[in-house]
Amino acid sequence: MDSELVLHTGGCHCKRVRWRVYAPSSIVAWDCNCSDCSMRRNTHFIVPSERFELLGDSKDFITTYTFGTHTARHTFCKVCGITSFYIPRSNPDGIAVTLRCVDPGTLTHVEIKCFDGQNWEGSYEQTGIASCSKATDEDSK
Repeated sequence: MDSELVLHTGGCHCKRVRWRVYAPSSIVAWDCNCSDCSMRRNTHFIVPSERFELLGDSKDFITTYTFGTHTARHTFCKVCGITSFYIPRSNPDGIAVTLRCVDPGTLTHVEIKCFDGQNWEGSYEQTGIASCSKATDEDSK
């Protein structure tokens, strides 16, 4: 995967929640089958939280849902209901960006990997997903 960071923008359907994120143009996205992601058909990529920024008054239009361990913070737009990003249980120090909420034109390649959220602990250990929210030495260049 290409490690050079580019600026991606995106947000929810009604555009009241807007954000920008620095990530490679070629990314690994996760297709999760946990009870929440499978109902929403969520596929997301994970970045360190310092690479993500809400724009304008977006925070005024966000509400949050938690369940189970309450580690994941499922954010969604109060107006249109779209989850364009959230804080995942696997990476509480990062942001999961919903792939389909990225504005067109900056992603050049997406590799989809599966995360077995129904068997969370085993998948967490096997996939190495925790490293997705860690900044690398390349990030500081």
